[in-house]
Amino acid sequence: MAETLAHFFVDLFQDKIPPELTIFVISLLPILELRGGMIAARLLGVSFLKAFAICYIGNMLPIPFILLFIKKIFDILRKYPFFEKIITRLEAKTEKNKDKVLRYKSWGLLIFVAIPLPGTGGWTGALMAALLDIDFKRALPIISLGVFIAGLIMSLVTYGIF
Repeated sequence: MAETLAHFFVDLFQDKIPPELTIFVISLLPILELRGGMIAARLLGVSFLKAFAICYIGNMLPIPFILLFIKKIFDILRKYPFFEKIITRLEAKTEKNKDKVLRYKSWGLLIFVAIPLPGTGGWTGALMAALLDIDFKRALPIISLGVFIAGLIMSLVTYGIF
């Protein structure tokens, strides 16, 4: 799925904005995040180190805001039926994975963010940390490290080392 979406955005932005901006924007987006950014970087011929740095920064940029403000945003959006359904699904997903994260504490959150599978990553990890009331000062470094590890894994895959 990430590959298909990365292809879509590469085709959409190609020749309109610089490749570096394309991969930055892709890395900002939920679902795609750094994983999609690294795939797009490879498609656009961006060098590994430049791509990794841009994608990492793009993926991490929204994380502090999610950690700090998502509960308040959810409270505001709950007033609208369309958003209520989405928020309920997101909370259910958090509840489903709650035991794994709480059982292994910091390691659980780190592993959840670091393993590049659909439905995991920095956005979901930040959402989970916020909804589980994990302290910002504890959650941010763990999520940062998890995104970094996921980036290394995706780099190995997308840049052809495996």
